[in-house]
Amino acid sequence: MKLKHVIKRSGVVVDYDHEKIYNAIAGASKAVNDSMTPQEIKNVANLVEEDIANWENINVEDIQDVVEKTLMEQNFYEVAKRYIMYRQRHTARRNAQKHLMNSYRDIFFADAIDSDMKRDNANINTDASMGIMLKLGAEGAKHFVDNYMLPEEFAKADRENYIHIHDKDFSLITLNCCQIDLLKLFHGGFSTGHGFLREPNSIRAYASLACIAIQSNQNDMFGGQSINAFDYAMAEGVTKTFHKALADEAYKACLYRFGPKDLGEAKAFRRKFMETIDYAACPFTDREPIATDGIIQAICNTLKSILPADILDNSTEFISEAENIYKLACDDTTEETHQAMEALIHNFNTLHSRAGAQVPFSSINYGMDTSPEGRLAMREVMNAIWSGLGNGETAIFPISVFQLKAGVNYNPGDPNYDLFQQACRVSAKRLFPNFVNVDAPYNLQYYKPGNYNSVIATMGCRTRTISNVNGPSEVGSRGNFSFTTINLPKLALEADGNMDKFWCLLDKYIQLSHDYLLFRLQTIKQKHVYNYPFLMGQGIWMDSDKLRKSDSIADVLKHASYSIGFCGLAECLVALIGKHHGESEEAQELGLKIVGHIREKTDEYTKAESMNWTTFGTPAESTAGQFQRANRKKFGIIKGVTDRDYMTNSSHVPVYYDIMALDKIRIEAPYHELCNAGHIAYVEMDGDPTKNIKAFEALVRAMHDANMGYFSINHPVDRDPVCGYTGIIENECPHCKRKEIITGHKVVKRPGKIS
Repeated sequence: MKLKHVIKRSGVVVDYDHEKIYNAIAGASKAVNDSMTPQEIKNVANLVEEDIANWENINVEDIQDVVEKTLMEQNFYEVAKRYIMYRQRHTARRNAQKHLMNSYRDIFFADAIDSDMKRDNANINTDASMGIMLKLGAEGAKHFVDNYMLPEEFAKADRENYIHIHDKDFSLITLNCCQIDLLKLFHGGFSTGHGFLREPNSIRAYASLACIAIQSNQNDMFGGQSINAFDYAMAEGVTKTFHKALADEAYKACLYRFGPKDLGEAKAFRRKFMETIDYAACPFTDREPIATDGIIQAICNTLKSILPADILDNSTEFISEAENIYKLACDDTTEETHQAMEALIHNFNTLHSRAGAQVPFSSINYGMDTSPEGRLAMREVMNAIWSGLGNGETAIFPISVFQLKAGVNYNPGDPNYDLFQQACRVSAKRLFPNFVNVDAPYNLQYYKPGNYNSVIATMGCRTRTISNVNGPSEVGSRGNFSFTTINLPKLALEADGNMDKFWCLLDKYIQLSHDYLLFRLQTIKQKHVYNYPFLMGQGIWMDSDKLRKSDSIADVLKHASYSIGFCGLAECLVALIGKHHGESEEAQELGLKIVGHIREKTDEYTKAESMNWTTFGTPAESTAGQFQRANRKKFGIIKGVTDRDYMTNSSHVPVYYDIMALDKIRIEAPYHELCNAGHIAYVEMDGDPTKNIKAFEALVRAMHDANMGYFSINHPVDRDPVCGYTGIIENECPHCKRKEIITGHKVVKRPGKIS
């Protein structure tokens, strides 16, 4: 026999071993009840060897092909079928091993700056052990979904970068994100699954449990978590703290006057005081506290009712202490709230979820509560954001969002106008808060005064959920199920100037994205309440409080949004007509037509299927790079289309294009109304905006008045490499006072966020 060597799949050359052919056939025979005798197995093996006898070298795959052919020629069809199945299983296993080993290599050895795999989720530390485990698990889950779950039409579209399936590793497990109604959650207390937490009774407890709620819900979902009415929720905690503070200051005043002998036990005194006082006549104020006659009278009446009569008869001058009791209680409440909000900012940046591998992607929305308690909570959370973390560095989380509303905070004379001004000052230094526009017509239509869940709120990543064809159109207790993104430039490049072909391709991938999300829904809707012990088990999600632990979640998923997103509108327009929408009115008209077409389709799906289908200006940082590399590989380098590392996110004018801020606002604003699943706009300011707050506020007003829905103003942010301070650094670091020219360590200058 001439054959001496076999080439393995790895390329390694090994000696030929005839027993391996016999053993493979015997194994297949055994799997079908030993349907072949030993002699028959030997005969087939000999026929295989005769067939390959004149080969000098042969691949393993070639030998297996000959085995299959020979088994069928000898009428051993069942054995051949089993042998084919055996090959397929081993091929799938090898592919999985290869995929995971490549992932392992990328995670452990790729440069963190260059690896998209490591950059995929900014709030996961993939250098840490738990982050590595989370990422390895994610890559294994993606491989399983691709090879064993996804129909080929979806897998192929994703593999070839026509669409991007976001968070594919969670396709079998859970849904995206949620706006948490803290007031609903806190009333009566809640369970994290590891113990029951009673209803909080102070602002510190409210702030702490807000972090725990975000952390717990993150463990049930793959996306971010947001608190839609942070100010209203924290106001309750401020009120309870003030009530305690009044009782504490009254006790301390009485203790100073009379001593402990006649007061009784402190706890009993405080309880009686809190049960007796008329809080409506003695309200908290976040401004300079002035004890009016009514307040003094309320405190005195309370003391008269709980103190022995002989004490008060001998101490009529004690009445003058009531004013101090009130003022000190207000001061105590302010300090407690300050400490609570400072702790909240620190906790959001140090709490971990998902096996300790991830800081929760958290967002808080506020601006609308005009009560003194809500105002204090907002003022102090912004003070905490201004101060930064331990070394003065800017806190990444929570993404802080200020809700703009004329009549509430937008104009001079509005009750919260001072807080809007503070938001501008803080954002000018820290990049946050961002701003969401309640007054935009497509948001204002849902607004109902007195209903905080009707006020538009957004996830920090830009996700927007409010309209609801299956229940109340509210923000709280709802979120996005999942979204899929279309690679617009690829469709334009394939159309090659043929607009009819482009529209056909766009319709094809809108429909495919829709069908994929329905397919994904079929898996998730079979889950039960017990699969989501916090999200569904604690009634976070709308109507989930009506379900039992063993019930399916299928019915309550009707309140979610289902989103079809897009990336690279600017490059798509260049590929189609040679200019993007920042350069040409014709391109702007076409851009609005393209995004409007996606919106028309999602509206049609909504009407036909009674589901909340929406159009998304996708937050696609890593996807923008992935799509661009795929397009460049297929079509080459094309100026204005594939010549940069990243295509432009959603409908933004390209960040590299020199354009006046007001022109950028005018061009991008109309897309916000079309993108009802979420949108964002950025405008860049040069220099230190803290030195020109009027200009900063003017830009915010321009974006608001143009009916943009969600927006932010970017500016340069510096970092001291020694102490870690982030912010504007001129001649010396504001935190450590280090002058870079003395130490030789240069300050790292970096731009703000990009579109």
